[in-house]
Amino acid sequence: MIEIKKSEKIIGLCPNLTIAAIECDVVNSDSSSKLWDEIHSVCKNLEKTKIQDVKKNINIAATRTAYKATGKDPNRYRPSAESLQRRIIRGLGLYKINTLVDLINLVSLKSGFSIGGFDAEKIKGDLVLTVGEKEDIFYGIGRGLLNIEGLPVYKDSVGGIGTPTSDEERTKIQNNTSKLLMLINGYSGKEYLPDTVEYSLDLLTQYVEATNIDVRYI
Repeated sequence: MIEIKKSEKIIGLCPNLTIAAIECDVVNSDSSSKLWDEIHSVCKNLEKTKIQDVKKNINIAATRTAYKATGKDPNRYRPSAESLQRRIIRGLGLYKINTLVDLINLVSLKSGFSIGGFDAEKIKGDLVLTVGEKEDIFYGIGRGLLNIEGLPVYKDSVGGIGTPTSDEERTKIQNNTSKLLMLINGYSGKEYLPDTVEYSLDLLTQYVEATNIDVRYI
């Protein structure tokens, strides 16, 4: 089990933050047609939303407020949940990666939480959630070198692995990932997390055969 802590700095800046951590063994795959049926259903409902209303989602709004507190402009570095919802509303559709990543994107789309999904076997040591610094080197998945100064960031003993804007290449989920760490970032507090955790567990059990499941609130 990976130990996860919040730094004193992040606690001071984001006092309502609660993290839901899910660790489990999984069987990943290229794609799942049944999962995509669920994704298309959620996307169809989202398409009815006005793009200016995305920021009104309570979980997206709380993440944007956290960015302002930690020193990042949420209009330049959008939280991933906001970016996903805006993409759907603009009619661009959701890209296919693999079943685990697609599943996590679905949970994020539906809930408004920015969610970190990591290959747990690639994480070195324990994790601490802190605030990115100028000298941090961080390669966002599909984004190249990302300036994470002022972003909330999970760090292991090597460096940053995840922010609410993007996860890092080093610990990304691939088709052969067999141990998952999923971090649901509740900057709005714990109130809305349990339902999202329950939904996540249902999807994980159904689509990636999740076993040895551990759930913690931090």
